Amino acid sequence: MDDPVLRVQSQLTDRDRVLLGWLYDHGVLTSLQIAEALFPSLDFCQRRLRTLYRLRLVARFRPQRADGGSYPYHYVIDQLGAEVVAASRDERPPRRDHARVERRRWTSSRSLAHRLGVNGFFTDLARYTRTHPGAELVQWLPEAACQRVGTFTRRGDPVLVQAYQLRVRPDGYGLWVEDSVAVPFFVEYDTGTEPLSVLVGKLAGYGELFATLDRVWPVLFWLHSAARVANLRRLLADTPLRALAATGARDHAAMAGLCPAEAVWAVPGGGGQRQRLVDLASYVVDAGRAGEAA
Repeated sequence: MDDPVLRVQSQLTDRDRVLLGWLYDHGVLTSLQIAEALFPSLDFCQRRLRTLYRLRLVARFRPQRADGGSYPYHYVIDQLGAEVVAASRDERPPRRDHARVERRRWTSSRSLAHRLGVNGFFTDLARYTRTHPGAELVQWLPEAACQRVGTFTRRGDPVLVQAYQLRVRPDGYGLWVEDSVAVPFFVEYDTGTEPLSVLVGKLAGYGELFATLDRVWPVLFWLHSAARVANLRRLLADTPLRALAATGARDHAAMAGLCPAEAVWAVPGGGGQRQRLVDLASYVVDAGRAGEAA
């Protein structure tokens, strides 16, 4: 019997496999995000995406703008692509309607902008690695993976630690390595719709996690404006867990032409000086074994 997974595998490049894994895990990416993270040019990216689309590995949709026109193509995993990823990971095949459910989820989702923002944070890091050979995004976990029991535990941890369930819902987890320095981190992507007190309150849940694991990692609050960052930092100054938090403003980064890997992070007590992501390694406890997490 002809197996479409076996038939298509020989046509895939390593870059294709990375992209399919991202779409399977993280839901949706725009053509611009994919191009910047993985390809030397947008034209090259679009040609390859058309090929993957014709092979039924990816699907796409194009949201309409409220003021007219449309956004770039948004790509999601198609059923064959999902089966290819599952096979490569030696996992059970996805449900037959997996791709259809995912496509409907994102074409009608109110959380589409938030998910694209979170994913853009990580694809910006991936883009940085393309021009900085000493940098690598070693791990990128979505919100759902962060919620699985045991994701952040290791062999030898006590049973109660291995069974710990996070009280918070990180938007993502990453492991960043630059010049052999490792920085595991959580991301909180803020759209400005929640009261700042809610953001501060999340630190209690992170503090509980770190106390349970006996490990400490930075929590990155990626806010839409420098004004909102300033207000959040004033509130963080009154919390005993403020050393766990680093804040960055997307508008400042955009104006300065910087990405999350660069000097965009402020920490309480840092005098307002912005630090690079790798500099936050000084806030990591047990960094030498961070790569064993997850």
